[in-house]
Amino acid sequence: MTQHTADTALSAQPTSSASTAPRPTRTSRTAVPRVLTAAMPRYVAKRLGQSALAVFLTLTTVFVLIRMAPGDPAYSMAGPLATTEDLDRIRADMGLDQSVFTQYLLYLRGLLHLDLGTSYSFQAPALDVVLARLPYTITLSVAAIVLTTLVAIPLGVWMARRADTRRELGANVVTIAGQSMPDFWTGLMLITLFAVLIPIFPAAGFTTWSSLVLPTVTVAVLQIALISRMVRREMVGAFSSPYMTVARSRGVPERELIWRYALRNSAIPVLTALGTRFASMLNGVVVVEVVFAWPGVGSLVVRALETRDYPLIQATVLVTAVLAVLVQLAVDLCYPLLDPRVRLGKGTSK
Repeated sequence: MTQHTADTALSAQPTSSASTAPRPTRTSRTAVPRVLTAAMPRYVAKRLGQSALAVFLTLTTVFVLIRMAPGDPAYSMAGPLATTEDLDRIRADMGLDQSVFTQYLLYLRGLLHLDLGTSYSFQAPALDVVLARLPYTITLSVAAIVLTTLVAIPLGVWMARRADTRRELGANVVTIAGQSMPDFWTGLMLITLFAVLIPIFPAAGFTTWSSLVLPTVTVAVLQIALISRMVRREMVGAFSSPYMTVARSRGVPERELIWRYALRNSAIPVLTALGTRFASMLNGVVVVEVVFAWPGVGSLVVRALETRDYPLIQATVLVTAVLAVLVQLAVDLCYPLLDPRVRLGKGTSK
């Protein structure tokens, strides 16, 4: 009687799990469309309002700080042989002879019409100059984040499966080294090896698509080290979770356990990290662009700072801030697709 009772209990346990397991799946299939249709417009409107305020405060802060910084744009344009009359005339042409508050009001009025002024060094609309350089930065950023994703996630999973082993220790050493190397050093070493000693790729500029290889690898080295270690940490935590123990007891294959269960439950922090790194790349990978003479926004910022080109600095900040906001918004909207328990707004859980 006792043996029969024990056998009945053991046989009933998988049956109970099997009967309750599909319920979250059915809920997830209906929850995501409901969230996307009901809460998304309100959530997007709220986030866009917050983002617009953040961009406005950023532009205001930059406007004030660059005028408090030492240096005179008129002197940078006129040169050391300019007279006082020449400097006064140039300041008047630039509008720098007015008070900072008046300059700020004129700046806000132009901002409403997307007129950010004329670049001092290029003698062209500052926004047009930035937009002409932006495709190069976007190309480099997309290539770097794709390479990072393709390498860092499998590497992190591999490290998690071999946690606390000698192989994982060796991979940790490599990732720590990649995380510790400065971008400019990595770029110079790649140029020395693959453009000078073994001339396979161009050393600088953007002449052909092969010119994209070395800058992409330089940017991705640090990102791969950071993201792979994060994936490793999240996957190790997922492997020890109760749902993984239950799935193993039900005979779920190891490959499915890793890529369908553990990785999906670890996807949100990894996606957040990838989105944050991608947004920072869009702000201009300054060091890498300078090392490789890449005609992107980062090298443009360096030139604008050297010449005290106020309109160009402000236009660069505006464009990169808007791009960073859009990337973060896209990442947030992906959360309920990865985990249906995530809600974009109140009242969407029912």
